[in-house]
Amino acid sequence: MTTASSPDDVEKGRNHVSNTADENGNGNITNKDSKAVTEPRHGLGKFGVYLNSFERQLVRYNLEARGVQRVEPHETHRKDYMQAFLLWISVNLAAVNITLGMLAPTVYELSFKDAAFCAVFGSLLGSLAVAYMATWGPVSGNRTMIIARYTFGWWPSKLIVLLNLIILLGYSMIDLVVAGQLLNAVSSNGKLPVVVGIIIVAIISWVITTFGIHIFHIYMRYAWLPQLIAVCILYGVSSSKFDLQTASQGDPRTITGNRISFFSLCLSAAITYTGGAADFFVYYPPSTPRLPMFAISLLGLVFSFTFALIVGIGLASAVATNADYAAAYDIGQGNLLVEGFSTLGGFGKFLGVVIALGLIANVVFPTYSSGIDFQILGRVAQKIPRFVWNTFGVIIYTVCALAGRNHLSEVFTNFLALMGYWVAIWIAIIIEEQVIFRRRSGYDWTVWNQQKQLPLGIAALVAFLLGWVGAILCMAQVWYIGPIAKQVGEYGADMGNYVGFSWAALVYPPLRWVELRKFGR
Repeated sequence: MTTASSPDDVEKGRNHVSNTADENGNGNITNKDSKAVTEPRHGLGKFGVYLNSFERQLVRYNLEARGVQRVEPHETHRKDYMQAFLLWISVNLAAVNITLGMLAPTVYELSFKDAAFCAVFGSLLGSLAVAYMATWGPVSGNRTMIIARYTFGWWPSKLIVLLNLIILLGYSMIDLVVAGQLLNAVSSNGKLPVVVGIIIVAIISWVITTFGIHIFHIYMRYAWLPQLIAVCILYGVSSSKFDLQTASQGDPRTITGNRISFFSLCLSAAITYTGGAADFFVYYPPSTPRLPMFAISLLGLVFSFTFALIVGIGLASAVATNADYAAAYDIGQGNLLVEGFSTLGGFGKFLGVVIALGLIANVVFPTYSSGIDFQILGRVAQKIPRFVWNTFGVIIYTVCALAGRNHLSEVFTNFLALMGYWVAIWIAIIIEEQVIFRRRSGYDWTVWNQQKQLPLGIAALVAFLLGWVGAILCMAQVWYIGPIAKQVGEYGADMGNYVGFSWAALVYPPLRWVELRKFGR
């Protein structure tokens, strides 16, 4: 890939202008010479010296040492739409989305047709937000959670960062559990414990994220191909067992509620990528047209989500009619996926390994973004390099995966839907800020780390909290069903995403107008 500047200057933080600020946003602009990697980490003692030394080694081997700092226009690459498309295919054509599809027949008791429609259009709606946010990376040169500062300001934006960290680490935890189940299922008589499978995938993911976005993009350019081949074979050998006839279970209102809830779950699975979508395109030039970037991202997202979700729905639809599938599902969703390959014998187990290792792409995405998001939390956090935070994140979600490895479906249904609410509310505020208040003035991306030049964030925070009120009233979870959600069927209907988005969108414009009139920023 050619670059707009010297190859040694790109992706490593060399020769770039970065803003370093204290917690009050008092920024100092520092031009770094060609041999410097990062600012000296005062206050960290010998540990800071070791960190700087390691980052210099990363630079020496053409790897990324940059953390949260903005990518300046002269440091960008040429735009590569195919790379963007393949990135989303590699990330989403993963076993975690196959196992998500399994919940439609087994938990929501939906027919194949109902589940497939909900999966396709739910993931499409969620993917719109992800593709939209991906276009901000080239334009701004800033990471996604830095962009949040331009609506939520310095302090309230930290709440958004914390929520996004929960999503990133939680999603990685789910990935590890699925990978562990798959590797256990394909091993001889289950001799490879789930625990060992979890640790294997965690270590490989840590290695890729530690050495930066350059390695990440190389991996993503090719990771999709074995996954696509394996999933296509899975369709071919298992589709004859799909139950295409059984109708959705329950009375009409309950079926409606279950359709809405599964639709919302698929929407949440897609929309949760929004919080990191811009992170991987900050090295694209600012001149990158937004519409093609949006379209190619959307295409990659929808194709991969649809392909993975529908095969999961099909496999789970056979649980009620096929004893082998039912027995495999009782052990775990990963076992059901491997059972789909059972007619292929040893080659089927090999394909199960391919799909298990394909989850690495889905783990690397949130792990990389989490390292950046940790840095945004404060002055001291920003001094600690991204690779240290990546390591910290890997430890957290690996421990959680080990503890929750026997409760995958509960984690899916409770965690994903709940985390989707805040993203829907946040994206409503981002869109309105751009369309209504920044349409003419635009954004000054150079003040990303200067508190006094950013909005106060009062309007955004109030709108965000009011949106949460609407989401709580309309959410339908195993542990809580809101009073409005209860009105639909026996188990309620999860409408938190839509009501939360709507309420925030309704109140943000007048609140922001008042904030601008009162404070001027």
